[in-house]
Amino acid sequence: MKTILDAHLSSQEEGIFGGFLEELAIFICGRVYGGKKSSAEGIDLDFQTDSTIYLISIKSGPNWGNSRQVAKMKDDFRKAKKILGTNTKGEKVVAVNGCCYGKDDKPDKGDYLKLCGQRFWEFISGDEDLYTEIIEPLGHKAKEKNEEFLEEYTKVINKFTLEFSQEYCADNGSILWTKLVKFNSGKKTV
Repeated sequence: MKTILDAHLSSQEEGIFGGFLEELAIFICGRVYGGKKSSAEGIDLDFQTDSTIYLISIKSGPNWGNSRQVAKMKDDFRKAKKILGTNTKGEKVVAVNGCCYGKDDKPDKGDYLKLCGQRFWEFISGDEDLYTEIIEPLGHKAKEKNEEFLEEYTKVINKFTLEFSQEYCADNGSILWTKLVKFNSGKKTV
C-alpha cells in the first residue's frame, strides 16, 4: 500500500515541480524576448524574434510521454500553426518541444524541434550557461516544496492508516482479507 501511495504522491510532486519549471521558463523568456503564456491549446509559451514565431510546449524531461501524448502535442502544434498561418504575413512559425532537463542530440524531429536541457534554456534566454546558473535557486525551491510535501505526505499516511484500520482490520489488528478482496475485486451488488 505504501508503494502505491508513494508512486501517486511522487507523480503529484513531479506535476508541482514541473509547473514551477514551466513558470520559470515563461518568466525568463518574457524578460528576454517578450515571451508570454500562450492562449493556444497545448502550447505553453510563444514568442517572436525577427520574422519567426516560436510555439513551445514545455515538459520536465525528454521522456515525458507515450506515443499518443506525443501525437497530441504534434496535433496541437499543427492547429496552432494553422491558426497563426492565417493571421501572419511572411512570418515563419516553428514548433518546439522544450524539455527543462535532459539531452537530445538530434533536435530536429521533422514537425518540431526538441530542445532539452542546456539547448532549451539557452534558446529561451540567449544565455548558454543559464541551465547551470538556475541550479542553486532551484535547490532552494525544491527544499521548500519537499518540506511541504513531507508534511502533506504524513497527513495522508495517517488518514489512510486510520481509515484502513477502521474498515479492514479486526480489533486485534489483523487484516480482514476476505472483506478487503471483496471490496477491491468483487462484483458490484445492486
